[in-house]
Amino acid sequence: MTLQERDKKHIWHPLKQHQTHPNSLGIVKAKGCILTDEHGNEYIDAISSWYTCMFGHCNDFITSRVYKQMQQLDQIMFSDFTHPAAVELSEKLIHILPENQAKIFFNDNGSTAVESAIKMALQYYFNKEDQRATFIAFENGFHGDTFGAMSASGLSVYNGPFEDFLINVHRIPVPNGNNHAEILEQLESIITNNKVAAFVYEPIVQGAAGMKIHNMNGLNEIIRFCKSQNVLTIADEVMTGFGKTGKNFASDHITNKPDIICLSKALTGGLVPMAITSCTQEIYDAFLSNDIAKGYFHCHTYSANPIGCAAAIASIDLLTSEEIQNSIHRIAKKHEAFSEQIKSHSKVKSTRTIGVIFALDLDTNMERYGTLRDLLLSSFMKEGVFLRPLGNTIYIQVPYVITNEQLDKIYSTIEKVLDTL
Repeated sequence: MTLQERDKKHIWHPLKQHQTHPNSLGIVKAKGCILTDEHGNEYIDAISSWYTCMFGHCNDFITSRVYKQMQQLDQIMFSDFTHPAAVELSEKLIHILPENQAKIFFNDNGSTAVESAIKMALQYYFNKEDQRATFIAFENGFHGDTFGAMSASGLSVYNGPFEDFLINVHRIPVPNGNNHAEILEQLESIITNNKVAAFVYEPIVQGAAGMKIHNMNGLNEIIRFCKSQNVLTIADEVMTGFGKTGKNFASDHITNKPDIICLSKALTGGLVPMAITSCTQEIYDAFLSNDIAKGYFHCHTYSANPIGCAAAIASIDLLTSEEIQNSIHRIAKKHEAFSEQIKSHSKVKSTRTIGVIFALDLDTNMERYGTLRDLLLSSFMKEGVFLRPLGNTIYIQVPYVITNEQLDKIYSTIEKVLDTL
């Protein structure tokens, strides 16, 4: 039996309707930018396996560091102990995070990083005897699948059966350069009429919404206004973090910095699951008390797992290297050139690019998981390129180690498939 056949016996896959899509392709090897299936076919991973393997699959530099850590310390509970890899990672992160970040809290994945941030915000005000229960978030945002993170998300395709059980969230439009005044007016009304704990947002780029890029100045003003109203700001950098927008973090593009930042995905170079919720000293200090109940009683069994920390340390060393920074710049320039080339295509409605992120919208309406989307995905795969459309959006988010030849293959594949529509 093939892997695909064996898989169908017992496995329940995420984001899949098994009645209509029962098959999952068996991948047996990954190296650099190339995925190899069980039949020996190769595919360029043009989305870095959900934006995680930004330094390439099975990166020798990362795996060698992890192997060394595995010989020394594999796992230790983090409530009573610390260890060298956790301390070193915290130091390296604070060095590259926005300057107002002071404390590092360890989680398991992107959803739990956001979940932790939401709980931090709620307890921050609770500890100050100022109980608040309302949040603000962007329309069409996505922050994860646990209940708090799902509540902040605005993509109803994920939330439908659970709407009656979510926390209270008011949604505002993303800034587009022309609606700043209207958004600020809406914000003022929400904050005046509700006890708002925090504004949760994806900075600059809304990933699951289709790599939508919003106005930086507008976001800066929203954060400024929230701070002036004593509303905490939570930047979900799970997708955008670690160089994808051309800077270490999307928050580096704007002046007003978030109070809390959520990190995961590329944190460990895609090798193992790990997440971080960082915060300012002021937030951390609100949990200090002789009253034990004011402590932050939130924990994951694998918090600060040493192997994950070793992978993250190696990833940060790569990110800050001259080689990777030059590669990010190279990819950005290639994307810009392709954007200019493809935007006049008859099937293309619009294009956008920032850092290593490129996206185009097709000039057609299509379901997020509909027939045309499935046709596009299978057509790309037949050409040896893994691209996963988000509705009518085709996007690229490649590993930093990709070659120009591999990039050109991705571009030509997109053109070829569009020509057949």
